[in-house]
Amino acid sequence: MNYQELINKFEAKQNPENSQHMKAYMRDKFDFYGYQSASRKQVYHQVLLAEKKQKTIDWNLLNQAWKDPHRELQYFVCDYLIAMQKFLQYEDMPQIKHYAVTKSWWDTIDSLIKPIGKLGLRDKRINDLMLNWSQNDNIWLRRIAIEHQLLRKKQTNTELLAQIIENNIPSQEFFINKAIGWALRDYSKTDPKWVRNFLENHLDLKPLSVKEASKYLDRKG
Repeated sequence: MNYQELINKFEAKQNPENSQHMKAYMRDKFDFYGYQSASRKQVYHQVLLAEKKQKTIDWNLLNQAWKDPHRELQYFVCDYLIAMQKFLQYEDMPQIKHYAVTKSWWDTIDSLIKPIGKLGLRDKRINDLMLNWSQNDNIWLRRIAIEHQLLRKKQTNTELLAQIIENNIPSQEFFINKAIGWALRDYSKTDPKWVRNFLENHLDLKPLSVKEASKYLDRKG
């Protein structure tokens, strides 16, 4: 699959009415073809199946897609990396970092955490990289660092989680404080006692973080 063939697929069934609603929802930051999630993924379903058989990441295709003004192409890149995550290597992280710091918004950031998180289970060098990102001036790199262990359950590295969150407690940024709460809330489903202790020992956490982190703790009594 080359880039132009992919574009042709998207242009074939674009929805101008949907595109305007989607653009408005994303604060006019991006253009859209107007595909909802399910129909968008159907456009490139066969592409991803073919790429999996090749077992090689086509960075040229991804880079062209990332430059495209339509947000569906950035979603394609994220879905591609998720589908091909077992073929990712630590040496690919500069490329993923580029995607994280360009055209940045919560939608792509919260997708990029998935392949990064999986890679981190295979390559422990990701731990130090995430610690580094957790102190970066770029809020989106810090958000990735905070969230990259989501859904790990018992495989969560709690020492790493604590360090990364502690690096970001002073932040006044909404997207950081929300991410802290989400990370703690997710882990509370696995170890509520650990999360309770963390909250009790970090009374300087922002109210938004505490609110998000406590969602399931309140249910557990």
